[in-house]
Formats: sequence, structure tokens, C-alpha cells
Amino acid sequence: MPWMKINKQMRCNQKRFEVSTASHNNFTVKFANVNGTGSSSANGLFMKSIFRMGIPVVGKNYFPSNIQGLPTWYEVRASEHGYLAPSGGVDIMVAMNAETYAKDLGDVDPGGYLLYDSTWPRNILMAREDITVLGVPLAKMCNENFDNARARTLMKNTAYVGSLAALLNMEVAVIEQLLLDIFGSKTNLIEANKSALQLGYDYAKANFTCPLPFTTKRENKTDGYIMIDGNTTAALGCLYAGATVGAWYPITPSTSLMDAFTGYCDLFRKDEATGKNKYAIIQAEDELAAIGIALGAGWNGSRSFTPTSGPGISLMSEFLGFGYYAEIPTVVFDVQRTGPSTGMPTRTQQGDILACAYASHGDTRHVCLYPSNPEEAFHFSVKAFDLADQLQTPVIVLSDLDIGMNDWMIKDLKWDKNYNPNNGKILGVEELEGMENFHRYLDKDGDGIPYRTIPGVHPKGSYFTRGSGHNKLGLYTEDAQEYQELVDRLLVKWETAKNLVPKPIIDFSDSNDYAILCIGSCDDAIREARDTLAKKSLAFNYLRITAFPFSKEVEEFLKAHEKIFVVEQNRDGQLCKLVAMETGIHLEKLDSIRMYDGIPICSRNLVQEILNRLKEDEAA
Repeated sequence: MPWMKINKQMRCNQKRFEVSTASHNNFTVKFANVNGTGSSSANGLFMKSIFRMGIPVVGKNYFPSNIQGLPTWYEVRASEHGYLAPSGGVDIMVAMNAETYAKDLGDVDPGGYLLYDSTWPRNILMAREDITVLGVPLAKMCNENFDNARARTLMKNTAYVGSLAALLNMEVAVIEQLLLDIFGSKTNLIEANKSALQLGYDYAKANFTCPLPFTTKRENKTDGYIMIDGNTTAALGCLYAGATVGAWYPITPSTSLMDAFTGYCDLFRKDEATGKNKYAIIQAEDELAAIGIALGAGWNGSRSFTPTSGPGISLMSEFLGFGYYAEIPTVVFDVQRTGPSTGMPTRTQQGDILACAYASHGDTRHVCLYPSNPEEAFHFSVKAFDLADQLQTPVIVLSDLDIGMNDWMIKDLKWDKNYNPNNGKILGVEELEGMENFHRYLDKDGDGIPYRTIPGVHPKGSYFTRGSGHNKLGLYTEDAQEYQELVDRLLVKWETAKNLVPKPIIDFSDSNDYAILCIGSCDDAIREARDTLAKKSLAFNYLRITAFPFSKEVEEFLKAHEKIFVVEQNRDGQLCKLVAMETGIHLEKLDSIRMYDGIPICSRNLVQEILNRLKEDEAA
């Protein structure tokens, strides 16, 4: 009988596992759900409970762009070493979507487990000789214990969290406290979820060997850390930096950045006496209008920004060029996704590197910052506003969906009460009154950065703003020599920017000929990959670029190595090309490793790819 076969398989697997070495706090649980069934809350509950047990953990959400009905996956990795990239494997698959059973079964690593709702048994389908299948009648239990139809659906999710708690030896009290924190005074929701949690826990205890060979064990490795997503931290950075104007057009995955900023402004940017808003947030008719509003506000002296994604960058290009030539400060947040056009808006990628670096027509180069996690998204957000004012230009912060929309474990954000915005070269009333004439685009200091004024401050500070059609005095021109003087000065400013942008992160040893280079969210996967390769006696130096233009440290690092693996998440090796174009480094030195399936890079695949490249080099 098929059922007897599976029972036999389960017993064999469990016997095999009993003689294996038990481990703590190192496993990956993947949830396969149907979008719109309320599973997100339960999956987050599971992850955050592990975090509250002091165990480093990260969650990656792979969700469709529709509201409901399509498959969705949520991957939780616990790592005692603090690795926060996907592991590339699955130890426990919680299979709650019958349409993806075959795929979900195939994703489980040999020796792993699959947990599913056995209210409707799938004994033949679930047969795999090298894993253990755990059937829990989740729907049956919830139908028997809850009257409301919606509650029955939702509580199935909490019930499987209960089963996982038993299997992984989690502290149920921690989960229950988190429920209290989530639902507050909503006693009915708290009691329903606690009941469902207990149902799943008791069933697992009664029917399976608990705990599994890999378990949770309380640690203190999350002290001083928080769980938060990058769009929220970027919004906090906007608030902290003094931004008062936000313009936007809704687009996944950047919408939640403006949502968060709106919420913070509602709390902290209201006049205490009148209750009136001390900020302006405008939803424009499209992305071009949004950046137009942001540039207008920047020209008028406000700190302004607009969040968008790749399709928005395409539409904003014309105004980005205008901002570059007219030298108007503003900040653009590009939360990258797969593209182009509508593309796959709920998958991550690094596909806008070249589009942002050279956005618009003509000779343009834009300052870009590349945060690697939500902590840096906060700090780089603040830095972007300072740079925009100092350099009098649009600054683009390139995040991605993984950073922006997933919860990460990061160090608790610290607010420096002594922080003062760097507004750059702004002339006030006193300076203007002491001047015979003010010339907007005149470089007096030799750094390529002219002085600017805020409209309405003083009559002497007035000028007419044009794109590339002005001379150093701020007057209209179509003179060839005057135009060339303008664009040459902008190159001087570009050189100045190299000393102002964040420095790259470098781990260097003279004894290593090989190196790895990347930007952004690839960082965690590379960190883990380097540790794995080191155990194979393969040592790699490391450079993470944090900004464009590239500082002298980047060029020095490139010159010091014979072979550099450039890791990035796009098809065409955009970072590799940008590095080659801007530094003049020979392409033969650069070996582009590109992973662009929309899923965050995992160390397992990266290690294998590097080993394959080394083998090819050796064979050649």
C-alpha cells in the first residue's frame, strides 16, 4: 500500500537521522503558500520568534504581483554564524499549495522534511525515498475547532507554526508573547491564534519524533539588533536628513518607502500649535511629473526626493539630465526589480546600474549610492541628501526589492543628535549684500562646484535656470566655447565627488591574487562564499563598491589583482562594464558572474560558479 510505503520511508529516515550529528540553529524552512490566504503573517511570526530567541535569522519573500491566487514562497534561514543570504537549500518544506507540491517536493534537500496538510492525503505524490514526509491534518483540525470560515483558513497557518515549534524545539512562550505584541487588545484574535498554535504543537508532539536533529536553541546573538526592511529605513533616513517634500507615482517595490515616510511625517512633522503639516507629499500623474516636482522643490531650497523603480528611471531620464546641467539637488530612490516595462515587479535584480549612472541624453554622469542592507539604506539615505546639496545635483540611491521589501536583521539604528545637514555652498542675505554681482555657475574655488542661492532670499541672488544653455555667468548662451566650458567644469565637479562619496568596503591581503567585487545586496552571499572557499584553502580579497563615481581606492584595488570576479544580479554584466569603462581596467582581468533569475543570490550557487571558473582557468 502507498501509505505503508511512506510510513516505512518515514521510519527509515528517522532512524538514519537519529545516528547523525545533531545541530542547533542552522536550518532553512521554506513555506509554499497561495497568495492571499493570510500566510504572510504566520510566516513572519515564525521568523520573528526565532529572532526573539536570540538566533540570527532572515526571511525572503517570493511573491507574485497579483492580489491573490498564485503561488508564493517564503524562505526563513536560521544561521548561528549570522549568514543572511539564502542558503540555497531547504531542510523543511511547509507545502500548503497543492498546485506546487511536485516542485516543493523536489526542492527539499536529501535528508530533509516536507510538512503538508494531510486532510487530503497525497501519499503517492509525496513519495521520495530520501526525505521524510510529515502529514498534519491542518484543515480538519481547524474546521473542528473554529466556526468562522475565514478563521478556519487563517488559523491553518498558525497551526503549522505550532507544529514547527514542536519539531524545532522552539519556545512556545516566545511565540505567544509575539502574538500579544502583534494583536494588542484584540483578545479574540490572540485567543484564536494561541488555540491554533496549540493544535499544531500537540499534533506534532503526539505523532512525530520531536525534536528533529536540527533544532533551535536560545542564544544571545540578536542583542542590539532589530528586524526591519530597507524601504522603512530609507524613509527614516529621509526624515532624519530633513526632507520635507516627497513626490511619487506608485510603483512596486518602492511604494512602501513613501508610505513609511508619510507615516513618520504624520508623527513628527506637524506643527505642535496648529496641527498643520510641515511637509508636502504629492502623488503625481506619472514618474516624470514626480521628479519634476522634486527638482522644483530642490531648486526652491527644500530637501526633496522621489522613490521609484526601473520603469520610473526610464521616464525620469529627461528631468535627470536637466537636474544635472541646471545643477539642482534632489534624491531619487531606485528600488530595483526585474524589467523592463512591467516585467516582474515582485522579483529582485540589479538591472539599473548603467541606466542610473548615465541617465538622460548627452554627456551625463550621476552620483549613485549602493547600500547592501537596510542599515546602509538608512545611512546612505542621509548621505544622499548631503551629497545632493554639496554637489548641487540629483543623487540616486540604488537599492533593490530584496533590501527594500524583505525584513533583515540589522544593528539597531543610532540617531546622532549632533547631526547637522550639509547644505553646501549656499549664499545668504549677508553674503549677497556684500557682493557686487552674483554669478550662478561661476567656479570660484576650483572644485567645479559654484555657489547657489535660495529663491526669494535677496534680489541679487536671482537668476534664470536653464539646462545646458547657459554660461558660467548664468546667462543664456548657444556659444560653442561657453558650452564646452560648462561641461568641462562639470567633470571637475565629478572629480570632487570622488572624495565625498562613501568609501568602498575592502578586505585585502597581499598574498591573494584573486578577488571578488560587487555592489549592494550581493554582500551577504559573498561573505559566506568567501568563508566556504577559505575552508578549501582558496582565499579571495574583497571589494564592495558603495558609490559611483569610483574613488581612487577602487582603482588601486583593481590594479593589485590578476583576476577579479565581478558578482552582480543582471544578465549583461552592467557593473563589470561600468568598472571597465570608468577605470580603464582591462576586461581580461574581470570575470563577470551574473545571476539574474529574480531570486537573491545564495552562497552555494556562487561557490560552485567560482570553482567552475577556476577549473576552466586551470584547464586553459
